[in-house]
Amino acid sequence: MKINGNEIRAGNVIEHKGGLWAAVKTQHVKPGKGGAFAQVELKNLIDGTKLNERFRAAETVERVRLEQKEYQYLYAEGEMLVFMDAETFEQLELMKDFVGDRAAFLQDGMTVTVELYEEKAIGVQLPDQVVLQITEADPVVKGQTVSSSYKPALMENGIRVMVPPFISAGEKILVDTNEITYLKRAE
Repeated sequence: MKINGNEIRAGNVIEHKGGLWAAVKTQHVKPGKGGAFAQVELKNLIDGTKLNERFRAAETVERVRLEQKEYQYLYAEGEMLVFMDAETFEQLELMKDFVGDRAAFLQDGMTVTVELYEEKAIGVQLPDQVVLQITEADPVVKGQTVSSSYKPALMENGIRVMVPPFISAGEKILVDTNEITYLKRAE
């Protein structure tokens, strides 16, 4: 779908210079001289590079709609992660590097959203929060106050996170998968 250069909004995905780019930031500029334009910060969806471009109102760009499908995480096999389409039961294999550091948060049976463009996966969205068990936590030091100090703890997936002093090994906590931070105790 073609749109004018000044209609690009943050979050839009456009086809530009032979690649897929997501608009991260947009700023509309009306200089004293000349025509108005949109200053757009773009991020390449394939390799992650960034680019700043100016789009005039008269220019048109191709806006791309990504298909979002629910997949269920099955297992890891070497460097590959195997997902299954919940409707068709077709399997999709993606490299661990494709998911990045957040691959450590994948749990058997977890539902993820895969963004597809022309049947090719270009992004994976994990749930924002997951419940994990603490396997190792430093003991509480006397004099530590609950409000101001945190201690390191190792979760079952091998990632360290800072937790309040009252959390001990064996407890389950809720973790933010985007920021990799402790949120609260899990019920």
